[in-house]
Amino acid sequence: MIVINLTHPLTHDQRAQIEALAGQCIDRAIEVLADFDHSQPFAAQVGRLVDAVGLTPKEWQAESILLVPPALNFIAVTLLAELHGRMGYFAPVVRTRPVDGALPPRYEVAEIVNLQAIRDRARVERG
Repeated sequence: MIVINLTHPLTHDQRAQIEALAGQCIDRAIEVLADFDHSQPFAAQVGRLVDAVGLTPKEWQAESILLVPPALNFIAVTLLAELHGRMGYFAPVVRTRPVDGALPPRYEVAEIVNLQAIRDRARVERG
């Protein structure tokens, strides 16, 4: 599985949590900093961010990909639209949460959210 991380670097513990939840080994982790200029439109910046990941069109469509999205919601939602266009489906995403009482602050993997399954269930509701 390829993990694309667009936020803070993953720790060894977080990688192990991801592998346990996904039931797969991380074959490759790609980390790209999502550093955006807030005075410029986000769509073009997201396109450049996704290009910086360095995957081929075939890899986007055929590889098992798990996404750790950037924390800023406006970047994250624009990113999901861009990736859906490249992949043909919604990539599953890793949700992290703060560890209670940890000093300094630390984050753990809370869950893997299957966005495509959520979308598919919602289509049934649409009728």
